[in-house]
Amino acid sequence: MDRNQATGLILFAAVILVYSFFFASAPEIPEVETATTTQTESVQSNAANQSTLTETNSDNDSTMDAARLAKYGVLASMTVGEEKDLTLENDLIQVKISSKGAQVNEVILKEYKSWNMEPLELFNEESSKMDFIIESKNGPLDLNDLYFTSSIESNENEEGVKIQTLTLKSGSESGQIIQTYTLADGSYEVKKSFEIDRYPGVFTGNALALTWEDQVIAQEMNLAESRRQSRLNYYTTSGSFDNLGAGDDLEQETIAEPVKWVSFSQRFFTAAMIADTDFQNVSITQSTPADSSIVRTMATSLSIPLQDGKAGFTYYFGPDKYKTLKKVTDGFEDNVDMGYFFVSWVNKYIIVNLFAFLEKFFTNYGVIIVIIVFLIKLALFPLTYKSYIGMAKMRVIKPEIDELKEKYGDDATKMQQEQMKLFSKLGVSPISGCLPMVLQMPFLFAMFFFFPNAIELRQESFLWATDLSTYDTFFNLPFTIPFYGSHVSMFTLLMTVSQIIYTHFNNQLTTATGPMKNLGYIMPVMFMFILNSYPAGLSFYYFVSNMVTFGQQAMIKLFVDDEKIRAKVEESKLKNVDKKKSKFQQKLENAMKAADNTRKK
Repeated sequence: MDRNQATGLILFAAVILVYSFFFASAPEIPEVETATTTQTESVQSNAANQSTLTETNSDNDSTMDAARLAKYGVLASMTVGEEKDLTLENDLIQVKISSKGAQVNEVILKEYKSWNMEPLELFNEESSKMDFIIESKNGPLDLNDLYFTSSIESNENEEGVKIQTLTLKSGSESGQIIQTYTLADGSYEVKKSFEIDRYPGVFTGNALALTWEDQVIAQEMNLAESRRQSRLNYYTTSGSFDNLGAGDDLEQETIAEPVKWVSFSQRFFTAAMIADTDFQNVSITQSTPADSSIVRTMATSLSIPLQDGKAGFTYYFGPDKYKTLKKVTDGFEDNVDMGYFFVSWVNKYIIVNLFAFLEKFFTNYGVIIVIIVFLIKLALFPLTYKSYIGMAKMRVIKPEIDELKEKYGDDATKMQQEQMKLFSKLGVSPISGCLPMVLQMPFLFAMFFFFPNAIELRQESFLWATDLSTYDTFFNLPFTIPFYGSHVSMFTLLMTVSQIIYTHFNNQLTTATGPMKNLGYIMPVMFMFILNSYPAGLSFYYFVSNMVTFGQQAMIKLFVDDEKIRAKVEESKLKNVDKKKSKFQQKLENAMKAADNTRKK
C-alpha cells in the first residue's frame, strides 16, 4: 500500500465517523409498541366516556324506576321484560298470543284460504286490538303493559281428545296474575281464564273491562256482497238475538241488559266472545271504511265480572257453518242469516240437513244443487198438480166468466156476486190454483237467504263458474250498466230466459190478461238485474227449478186434458143445482151487498 492509498483510507473512515456521530437518527420504536400505546390511550378515553354514560344511564334508570313505581306500585317489576309470540294450535286453527299482555294477536284458519289463495288470517296485530283493564289502587291497569312468562302442556281428556293448555304468569312473591288458554283438537273454541292470585289490597275493581276493535279483513272477492252479509251480532242472557244493521253509516248501541255473547261476523267467518256467566255494560259500534281491504270496522266495550279474583270466557274463531255454530252455545247459529221466520224453518230443518247428507256422497256442489231441486220438486209435486188443475178449471170456465163480464161489467159488486154463484155451481174455487203456489213460496224464498250464506259453496267450481258462492263472470263488459254491473253472469241469464219461457207457457194455462199477464215477463228481467251480482249457486238453483217445473207441467198436460176437466165441471154443475148456499157464502154475499150500498150512498 503506498502513501496515497493510506491517506485515502484514513479520510474515508473519518467521514463515516463524523456522519455517524452528527446525522444518524435515534433508534426506531417498533410498530407494535406504537399501536399498543394508541390503544392504551383509546381505552383510557373510552373508560372515561363509559363512566360518564353509566352515571347518566344510572340517573335515567333511577328516574324511570321511580316513575314506573309511582304508576304501577308493587306491579312495577312486571312491566319490564321481552315480548315473544307464543303459538297455540290444533288441526283447524293457529292462534298467536303475545307474552306482553297475554292477548291474542293473530288467528289463522288452516282449512280455508282467502279469495286470492293466501292463508286466511281472521285478524292480525295490525287489524285487531284488545285492551283488558282492571282497577288498582294506583289507577287503571292495562294488562298490555305487563310481561308474562309462559308454559305449555298437552294432555288428553276422558274422550281421548288432545288438549293444549298455555299458561301465562306474571308477578312476584307477593302475588301473581295468571292467564290460561285452552284449545282442544277439532275445535274452533279457545277457552280463556283470568285469575288474580293474592295481591291483597292492590286491585280495587270487581270487573275486567275489555275494549276490542277489529278492522274486519276482506276474505272474499265480492266486497259489496261481503259488506251486505257482515254484521255485529249479540245475544242477551234473556234469549234475545239482535245486531247492528248492514248500512254503511256509523252505528252505535248501548245494550241495556246483560249479554251472553258478542260476535264480529262477516259473510263466512266469525270472531266472537262468549261469556261463562254474562257480559255487562256492553256497547257496540260499527262503521264502513273507505279502504277496500277492510269489510267493516267493528268494536265493543264490555265488563267481565270477577268472582274471587277470577273470570272466564270463550273465544270462537271459525267458519259460519250452521251445524258447527249450533253446538257452540245458545243462539250462536243465528250468526248465519237463514231468513225471516216464515222461511227460516225451510233452511234450518230441511236444506241444511239435505246438504250435509248429500255431501257424504257427492263432492260436486253443482250436482248437489240439482239433486236438491229434484227432491224438493218431488216433495211439492202434489201441490204443483193441484195448482195446475185449479188453473185448468178456471181456464175451461172462462166463457161463462166472459158472459158475466158482458152482462154485469159496469156493476163490480154484482159481477163479484154472480161470479161467486158461478164458482159454487161449477164446484170451482178461484184460489185453487193460487193456494198451492203460495204454499210453495217459503221454499222459493228460503234459497234467497241460504245460498249467499252457504260456506259449503265457497271456492267450489262448477262448469264455467269458478266459485259458486259469488257471481260467475261469463264475460266482462267494457262499460258499467247501472244496477247491473260490468259483467254478465251466464247462470243469471239462463235463469231469466227460462223464467220468461215458463211464464209464456203458464199464461196458456191461466186466464190472466192485461197487466197481470205482462207482469210475468217484467219480473224475470227485474231479477236479472238484481241477481247478476249474487252467488252463482243461487241463479243456478232457480234455473234448474224453472226447468224442472216446466217439465212437470208439460208431463201433467199429457195426462190431463181440458175435455176431462170440462166433464168434471159439468158433473159438479148437475150436483149443485139445488145446493144451498153455505154460511160462509151467505156472509160473504151479505158483506158485498153492504159494501155496495155504502158505496152508493
